[in-house]
Amino acid sequence: MKIRSFMLAGLLWFMASVAQAQDVTEGTGTCTGHFVNPITDICWECLFPISLGSIHVWPSGKPDPKNPGLPICFCGTPIPRIGLAFGFWEPVRLVDATKKPWCFPNLGGLSLSPGINLGLNKMTNRDNGQDKGNWEIHWYIYPLIYWLEVVVDFLCLEAASFDIAYISELDPLWQDDELSFLINPEAVLFSNLIAQAACAADCVAATAGLPIDELFWCAGCQGSMYPLDGNIQAEYGQIQGSVLAVQRMAYKLHRELVAFGTMGSKGLCAKYPMPIMRKQQYRIQPVNPVPATSGPNTCVPMGRSNVLFESGRMIPVIGEDFGYLIWRKRNCCVM
Repeated sequence: MKIRSFMLAGLLWFMASVAQAQDVTEGTGTCTGHFVNPITDICWECLFPISLGSIHVWPSGKPDPKNPGLPICFCGTPIPRIGLAFGFWEPVRLVDATKKPWCFPNLGGLSLSPGINLGLNKMTNRDNGQDKGNWEIHWYIYPLIYWLEVVVDFLCLEAASFDIAYISELDPLWQDDELSFLINPEAVLFSNLIAQAACAADCVAATAGLPIDELFWCAGCQGSMYPLDGNIQAEYGQIQGSVLAVQRMAYKLHRELVAFGTMGSKGLCAKYPMPIMRKQQYRIQPVNPVPATSGPNTCVPMGRSNVLFESGRMIPVIGEDFGYLIWRKRNCCVM
C-alpha cells in the first residue's frame, strides 16, 4: 500500500512538472502551489494534547474539546476489547481551495483541462460594493500518522492510501445556492439578523478557545456556514474566503454522511454519523502557498479570527491558491 502511495505521488509530481512546463511555454501560469512535505511542512505540535480519559498526559497550549471522563473503556465491536481511552489529534485530510477551476495547489500547482464545461465559476465579482467569491474545493485522503506508523494501534487509525476523494467542479450542488438547498433546507431558519448576530459569540469563543458547537449555522469570524456551497457572499479577504469554503465543505461532507464523528465517548469504539458537524472536532493548518509550522495559530479551530494567522499566508499573483491540512480530534479505546 505504501509503495502504491509513493508511486502515485511520483506520477502526480511528473504530471505537475509537465503541466507547469506547458504553462510557462504558453504564458498561462495561473495555477500555483507545491507538494506538501510530510516532514517539514507539518506542524507536529498539533498532535497535542494527548489525553487519557479526562487527564492530559501530554499537555499543550492549544484548546482541546471535552474528553471521556474515565480512563478505562470497553468496546464490543469490531473486536471485543477492554482498553484505555486515549485522545489525540490526527492529520487526515488535505484540501485545495482555489478560485481557478481544475487547479490543484497541493499537487504542485497542477492545472487540468478536463474537456468538459464544469466548474467555470467567475473568480470574483462585486454586488452593491461587496466582494463575492466562488471557490472550488478538492478533498484528499491524507492519513499521515498511519503512513508514518507514529501510533501503533491500527484500530485507532484510518488505514488508507493517498487519494482524491472529492472534486467540487463535478458537484452541481456546490455551484448553485438553490440546488444546495436540497441538503440544507434548514438554512431558511438562519437567514435573519438575529441568527447571524449570534455568530459574533461564536467568533469570540473560537478566537479565545473553541467554537460553540450549538451555533452550528455559524462559521465564527468567517461568516455563515449556509449555504453549503462555494459561493461566498461577503468575502473580505482571500484567506477568510478560502477558510470559510473549507469549513462549508467539511460540513457538507458530514451532511452527506461521507465524513463522520470521531470525538467524545461515542467515538471510542468506532466512527459515528454526525450530520450536524461539531466544529470542535477539527483544526485547520495552512500548508500552501506558505506552510504554518510553529506558533499558537498554526492549526486553528474552525471560526477563529483569520487576522491571527493570515499574515504572510498569501503571495500576490504567484500564491493565491491555497492548501490546508485538516486535523481531526480522535478519541479511541486503545488495547
